[in-house]
Amino acid sequence: MNDEFFMREALSLARSAECLGEVPVGAVVVCEGKIVGRGFNSPIGESDPTAHAEIAALRDAARTLENYRLPGCELFVTLEPCAMCAGAILHSRISRVVYGARDPKTGVHGSVVDLFAVERLNHHTEVIGGVLAEECGQLLSGFFAARRAKKEG
Repeated sequence: MNDEFFMREALSLARSAECLGEVPVGAVVVCEGKIVGRGFNSPIGESDPTAHAEIAALRDAARTLENYRLPGCELFVTLEPCAMCAGAILHSRISRVVYGARDPKTGVHGSVVDLFAVERLNHHTEVIGGVLAEECGQLLSGFFAARRAKKEG
């Protein structure tokens, strides 16, 4: 299993979010080659601004592993993390983040700022972007195009 395999799992979760009318973002947490946490965007359905895919996956993994710290774990997410999610990723001590599409409006791995590169923070996470970026980006683009068409129609 490789990064693309786990990103495809995250994409499957993103499609679940889309089916519920949520922005299609999905995430999985992997520990020792096994998925230990899953999540997808659900802020609308849950009336919760923190219900991003990464947060849901981190919470699921923490429950599974019975630890609020997730050292040695990797997070795979279909969209570049936002500031809130980056904070949670760093606090949970995730060792590596792999994301698909860049987010030019709220992404914090260089699209807007690079929070992961702040040297003064007490934990540093390896971040790799662009895994299945086209597929991840097309899912988001299609979702927003359909929303715009609905508004115009």
